[in-house]
Amino acid sequence: MATATVAFADKGVAGTSLDGLATELGVTKQTILYHFGSKDGLITAVVTEAAEELVDALRTAIVHSEPGWARVESVVRASFALAVRRPELLGLLREVNRLGPPWSEVVLELLQPLVDRAIDYLADGMAHGRFQSGDPQMVLVSAYAVVTGVVADGEVLRAVGLDLDLRVAARLRRTLLSFLEAVLLVQPVESATAPGDEEQDDDIVGGSEERAGRPAN
Repeated sequence: MATATVAFADKGVAGTSLDGLATELGVTKQTILYHFGSKDGLITAVVTEAAEELVDALRTAIVHSEPGWARVESVVRASFALAVRRPELLGLLREVNRLGPPWSEVVLELLQPLVDRAIDYLADGMAHGRFQSGDPQMVLVSAYAVVTGVVADGEVLRAVGLDLDLRVAARLRRTLLSFLEAVLLVQPVESATAPGDEEQDDDIVGGSEERAGRPAN
């Protein structure tokens, strides 16, 4: 399904045909229909797999991080790692959001528990003084928009003269972390987001996986 994921993300669902996919895969259209029944069946399968991969990456980041700011940072790092490693995955999810039901409902059903958990986590931290008071929904939406609307959208980056590579991704990650520090932390802490810190550039893809076996600092 990797080929279909890239095609749907790059060309859109409407611009992707089963005939074209079959040619690219070196199989017949009937083979695709045998496995998925229809184009809609293929879309549902691809979208479900993409959403599950995103959920797994974020859940792993949550489980293997300490509470507080470390957990926020771990989730951001995992999101960027996935966006750089699999840009077509987040591109597909962006396309699904544009299309709306029924496929957006597939994504929502899988992501909703994590979204609710994130909002409750931020709200609880704000209520108990671990984070600054604010609107947890808006904080979450802002972070999500940066990852899916900027990092996963090459056209947006090219419009401002950037191409997504490891260094640009690391800069974007630091910028998002700096924003979240400013709106969440009661008192600033030393972090990897300080200007001029370049040691994190080469772990933008592997950093989350490398930390999976131990709590984030």
